[in-house]
Amino acid sequence: MIRREVGGGAVYLDRNQVFTQWIFPRALVPARVEDRFAWYVRPLIETYRQWGIEATWRPVNDIHVRGRKIGGTGAASIGEAEILVGSLMLDFDTAQMARVLKVASEKMRDKVVESLEEYMTTMRRELGHLPDRDAVVHTYLECCAAELGAELEFGHLTPEEEAMAAALDERFASEEWLYQKGGLRESGIRIHADVRLYETALKVPGGLIRVIVRTHAGRIDDVSLSGDFTLLPALGLAAIEQAVRGLSTRREELAARIREVYRALGLQSPGVAAEDFANAIARAVEPGR
Repeated sequence: MIRREVGGGAVYLDRNQVFTQWIFPRALVPARVEDRFAWYVRPLIETYRQWGIEATWRPVNDIHVRGRKIGGTGAASIGEAEILVGSLMLDFDTAQMARVLKVASEKMRDKVVESLEEYMTTMRRELGHLPDRDAVVHTYLECCAAELGAELEFGHLTPEEEAMAAALDERFASEEWLYQKGGLRESGIRIHADVRLYETALKVPGGLIRVIVRTHAGRIDDVSLSGDFTLLPALGLAAIEQAVRGLSTRREELAARIREVYRALGLQSPGVAAEDFANAIARAVEPGR
């Protein structure tokens, strides 16, 4: 496990992904970040297409196949270099990814697996078989040469570069680097550009409300409510979950819809109001949580 200098969310890599990095002097890359991503993803997209997969760029930095993510990219400025990173997804172990993520509950872990399966795809999934890794790399290198208009040459690190790499390895493996505080933290778990998973708990007079929320393009795509409280009849919880799907995460909109469910089903929940469920859902997606 390493902490990337490029930054961003958690990324899982094994032999079934081809990790690619472009490192250029600043003067040789497009000035606008959006243009850099568009430039960098073209060989990735063309590689997929040559393998019969209709991949498209989802600005700013995702690659999709019919709405499912098949790769993300990142960028950073380090010293005098401009870095662009990404991968080709031959296959992906969603269960292992969910196991290594730090989440608050096993229910949330299950929801991560479900969401990855629903909103991600791979070359194996699209083709029906696992493609040969070396053949995919060969296609990608040909696409890079075509995009850059240059013949690619394989190089080797100099002794000075090897020594510098060893020193950086030592730094990036240190506890000081791995466990340093601070930096930008994103709310929730990012599945792809439009999809995030959130989890929280809210203490109210009638008990504890636990909520797992998945949003798609800023609206509630799925929600799971549980906790230590009384709600009668019991079917009311599923009715609330169903009623809020498709809504925004604004408290007022959520509370109004949940009150409708309370009235329609005659729900009773001592010490827990419709507004409490709305607050719990809205709280889960608040920035910085």
